[in-house]
Amino acid sequence: MRALIQRAAFARVHVEGRIVGEIGPGVLVFLCAMRGDSPAEAERLARKTVDLRIFRDEAGRMNHSLRDTGGAALVVSQFTLAAETRGNRPGFSAAASPEDGRRLVDLFAEAVRARGVNVALGVFGAKMSVELVNDGPVTIWLDTERS
Repeated sequence: MRALIQRAAFARVHVEGRIVGEIGPGVLVFLCAMRGDSPAEAERLARKTVDLRIFRDEAGRMNHSLRDTGGAALVVSQFTLAAETRGNRPGFSAAASPEDGRRLVDLFAEAVRARGVNVALGVFGAKMSVELVNDGPVTIWLDTERS
């Protein structure tokens, strides 16, 4: 699985002009299930997301996790993180099937919730508009193949 995590002061997602998910301070997680991913990858990535120390401590250092700060997570499925860009037109054959992708995104969200973090979600497969106030800015790439 792949995740692009952005530390957020605020984030929300709209579908057809309606807000479907919104958070205050926390993280916006763009999430992609890859072909061959299993529930173990969803669990491992959720643990890493919740425990990643990307929030400032009293000295201004990135030393606190999402769990430490009581922040929330807005999880937005984004198969385009699987893009293969050898040419000028990206290919997405490395992404999981829609059925597997939906199941793994849901498992990831549940695993984050199980760690005591409030989770808001986009709508899997929908055309979404995402608003974000990136705090920092801090943007972190996680890939279960590499971490």
